[in-house]
Amino acid sequence: MKYIIAVDLEGVAGVVGSVGKTLTDSPDYAFACQQGVREANAAAGALFAAGATEVLVWDNHGSGHNLACEQLDRRCRIILGSGGPHRWPGLDSSFAGVLLIGYHAMDNTINGVLAHSYNSQVYQWLKINNTEVGEIAIDAAMAGECHGVPVIFVSSDDHGVSEAKRFLPWIETVSTKIGLGRNLAVSQHPLAVLDEISRAVGKAVAGIDTMQAFAFTRPVTLQIRYKRMEEAEKAYANDPVGTRQVDAYTVSRTYKQLSDVY
Repeated sequence: MKYIIAVDLEGVAGVVGSVGKTLTDSPDYAFACQQGVREANAAAGALFAAGATEVLVWDNHGSGHNLACEQLDRRCRIILGSGGPHRWPGLDSSFAGVLLIGYHAMDNTINGVLAHSYNSQVYQWLKINNTEVGEIAIDAAMAGECHGVPVIFVSSDDHGVSEAKRFLPWIETVSTKIGLGRNLAVSQHPLAVLDEISRAVGKAVAGIDTMQAFAFTRPVTLQIRYKRMEEAEKAYANDPVGTRQVDAYTVSRTYKQLSDVY
């Protein structure tokens, strides 16, 4: 019973960032790193209590150097850094499930706290097969398509949780805060939410047989709408044969499967 806990930071309790800044550039960043450790530990503790033999914690916010490794549950191994060829470094088909901690809603989400899809400064939105998607669905599909491993738990603000349930209706979830704007929320207390995460993760493991690996229908058509025209132009110029420029801001390309994007 092996698991990977993927930890982003925008969706943890008590974090809203600052207007006009990314989380990493905001006064909330240091606290977000601390809370990310707490929420990861709550999930890891529940996994070990339910019989997990191995738990990896994947620090996947930005450059992958955010969590204080020495504060993580010492039974865990840690995936950190960046630059690999694809999402989910270390994952293979021997894992029973993956968990998404501190994730956030996709771009174009009304009142989603710090909502974006991978790069808040470059992309307006992403679509796969004409459906808007964000990091929750794409990371779930990379685990499911490449390795047949299901997402079993997601924590996020209420908008991220609703988004996760649309794509992954079988999962257990915890809403860490209610989003009232990009930088405004009513949050659960950052310590009280840990008990809720622990209970929900335990419930997810107990229902592991109901969890399903997620994948997009193939072939996969990816549309990216950029915030600046020159970014769309550059994407088209880099691959004029395979890429179609839909309009001044949007490009589209079809792949055999999602993993080919990476």
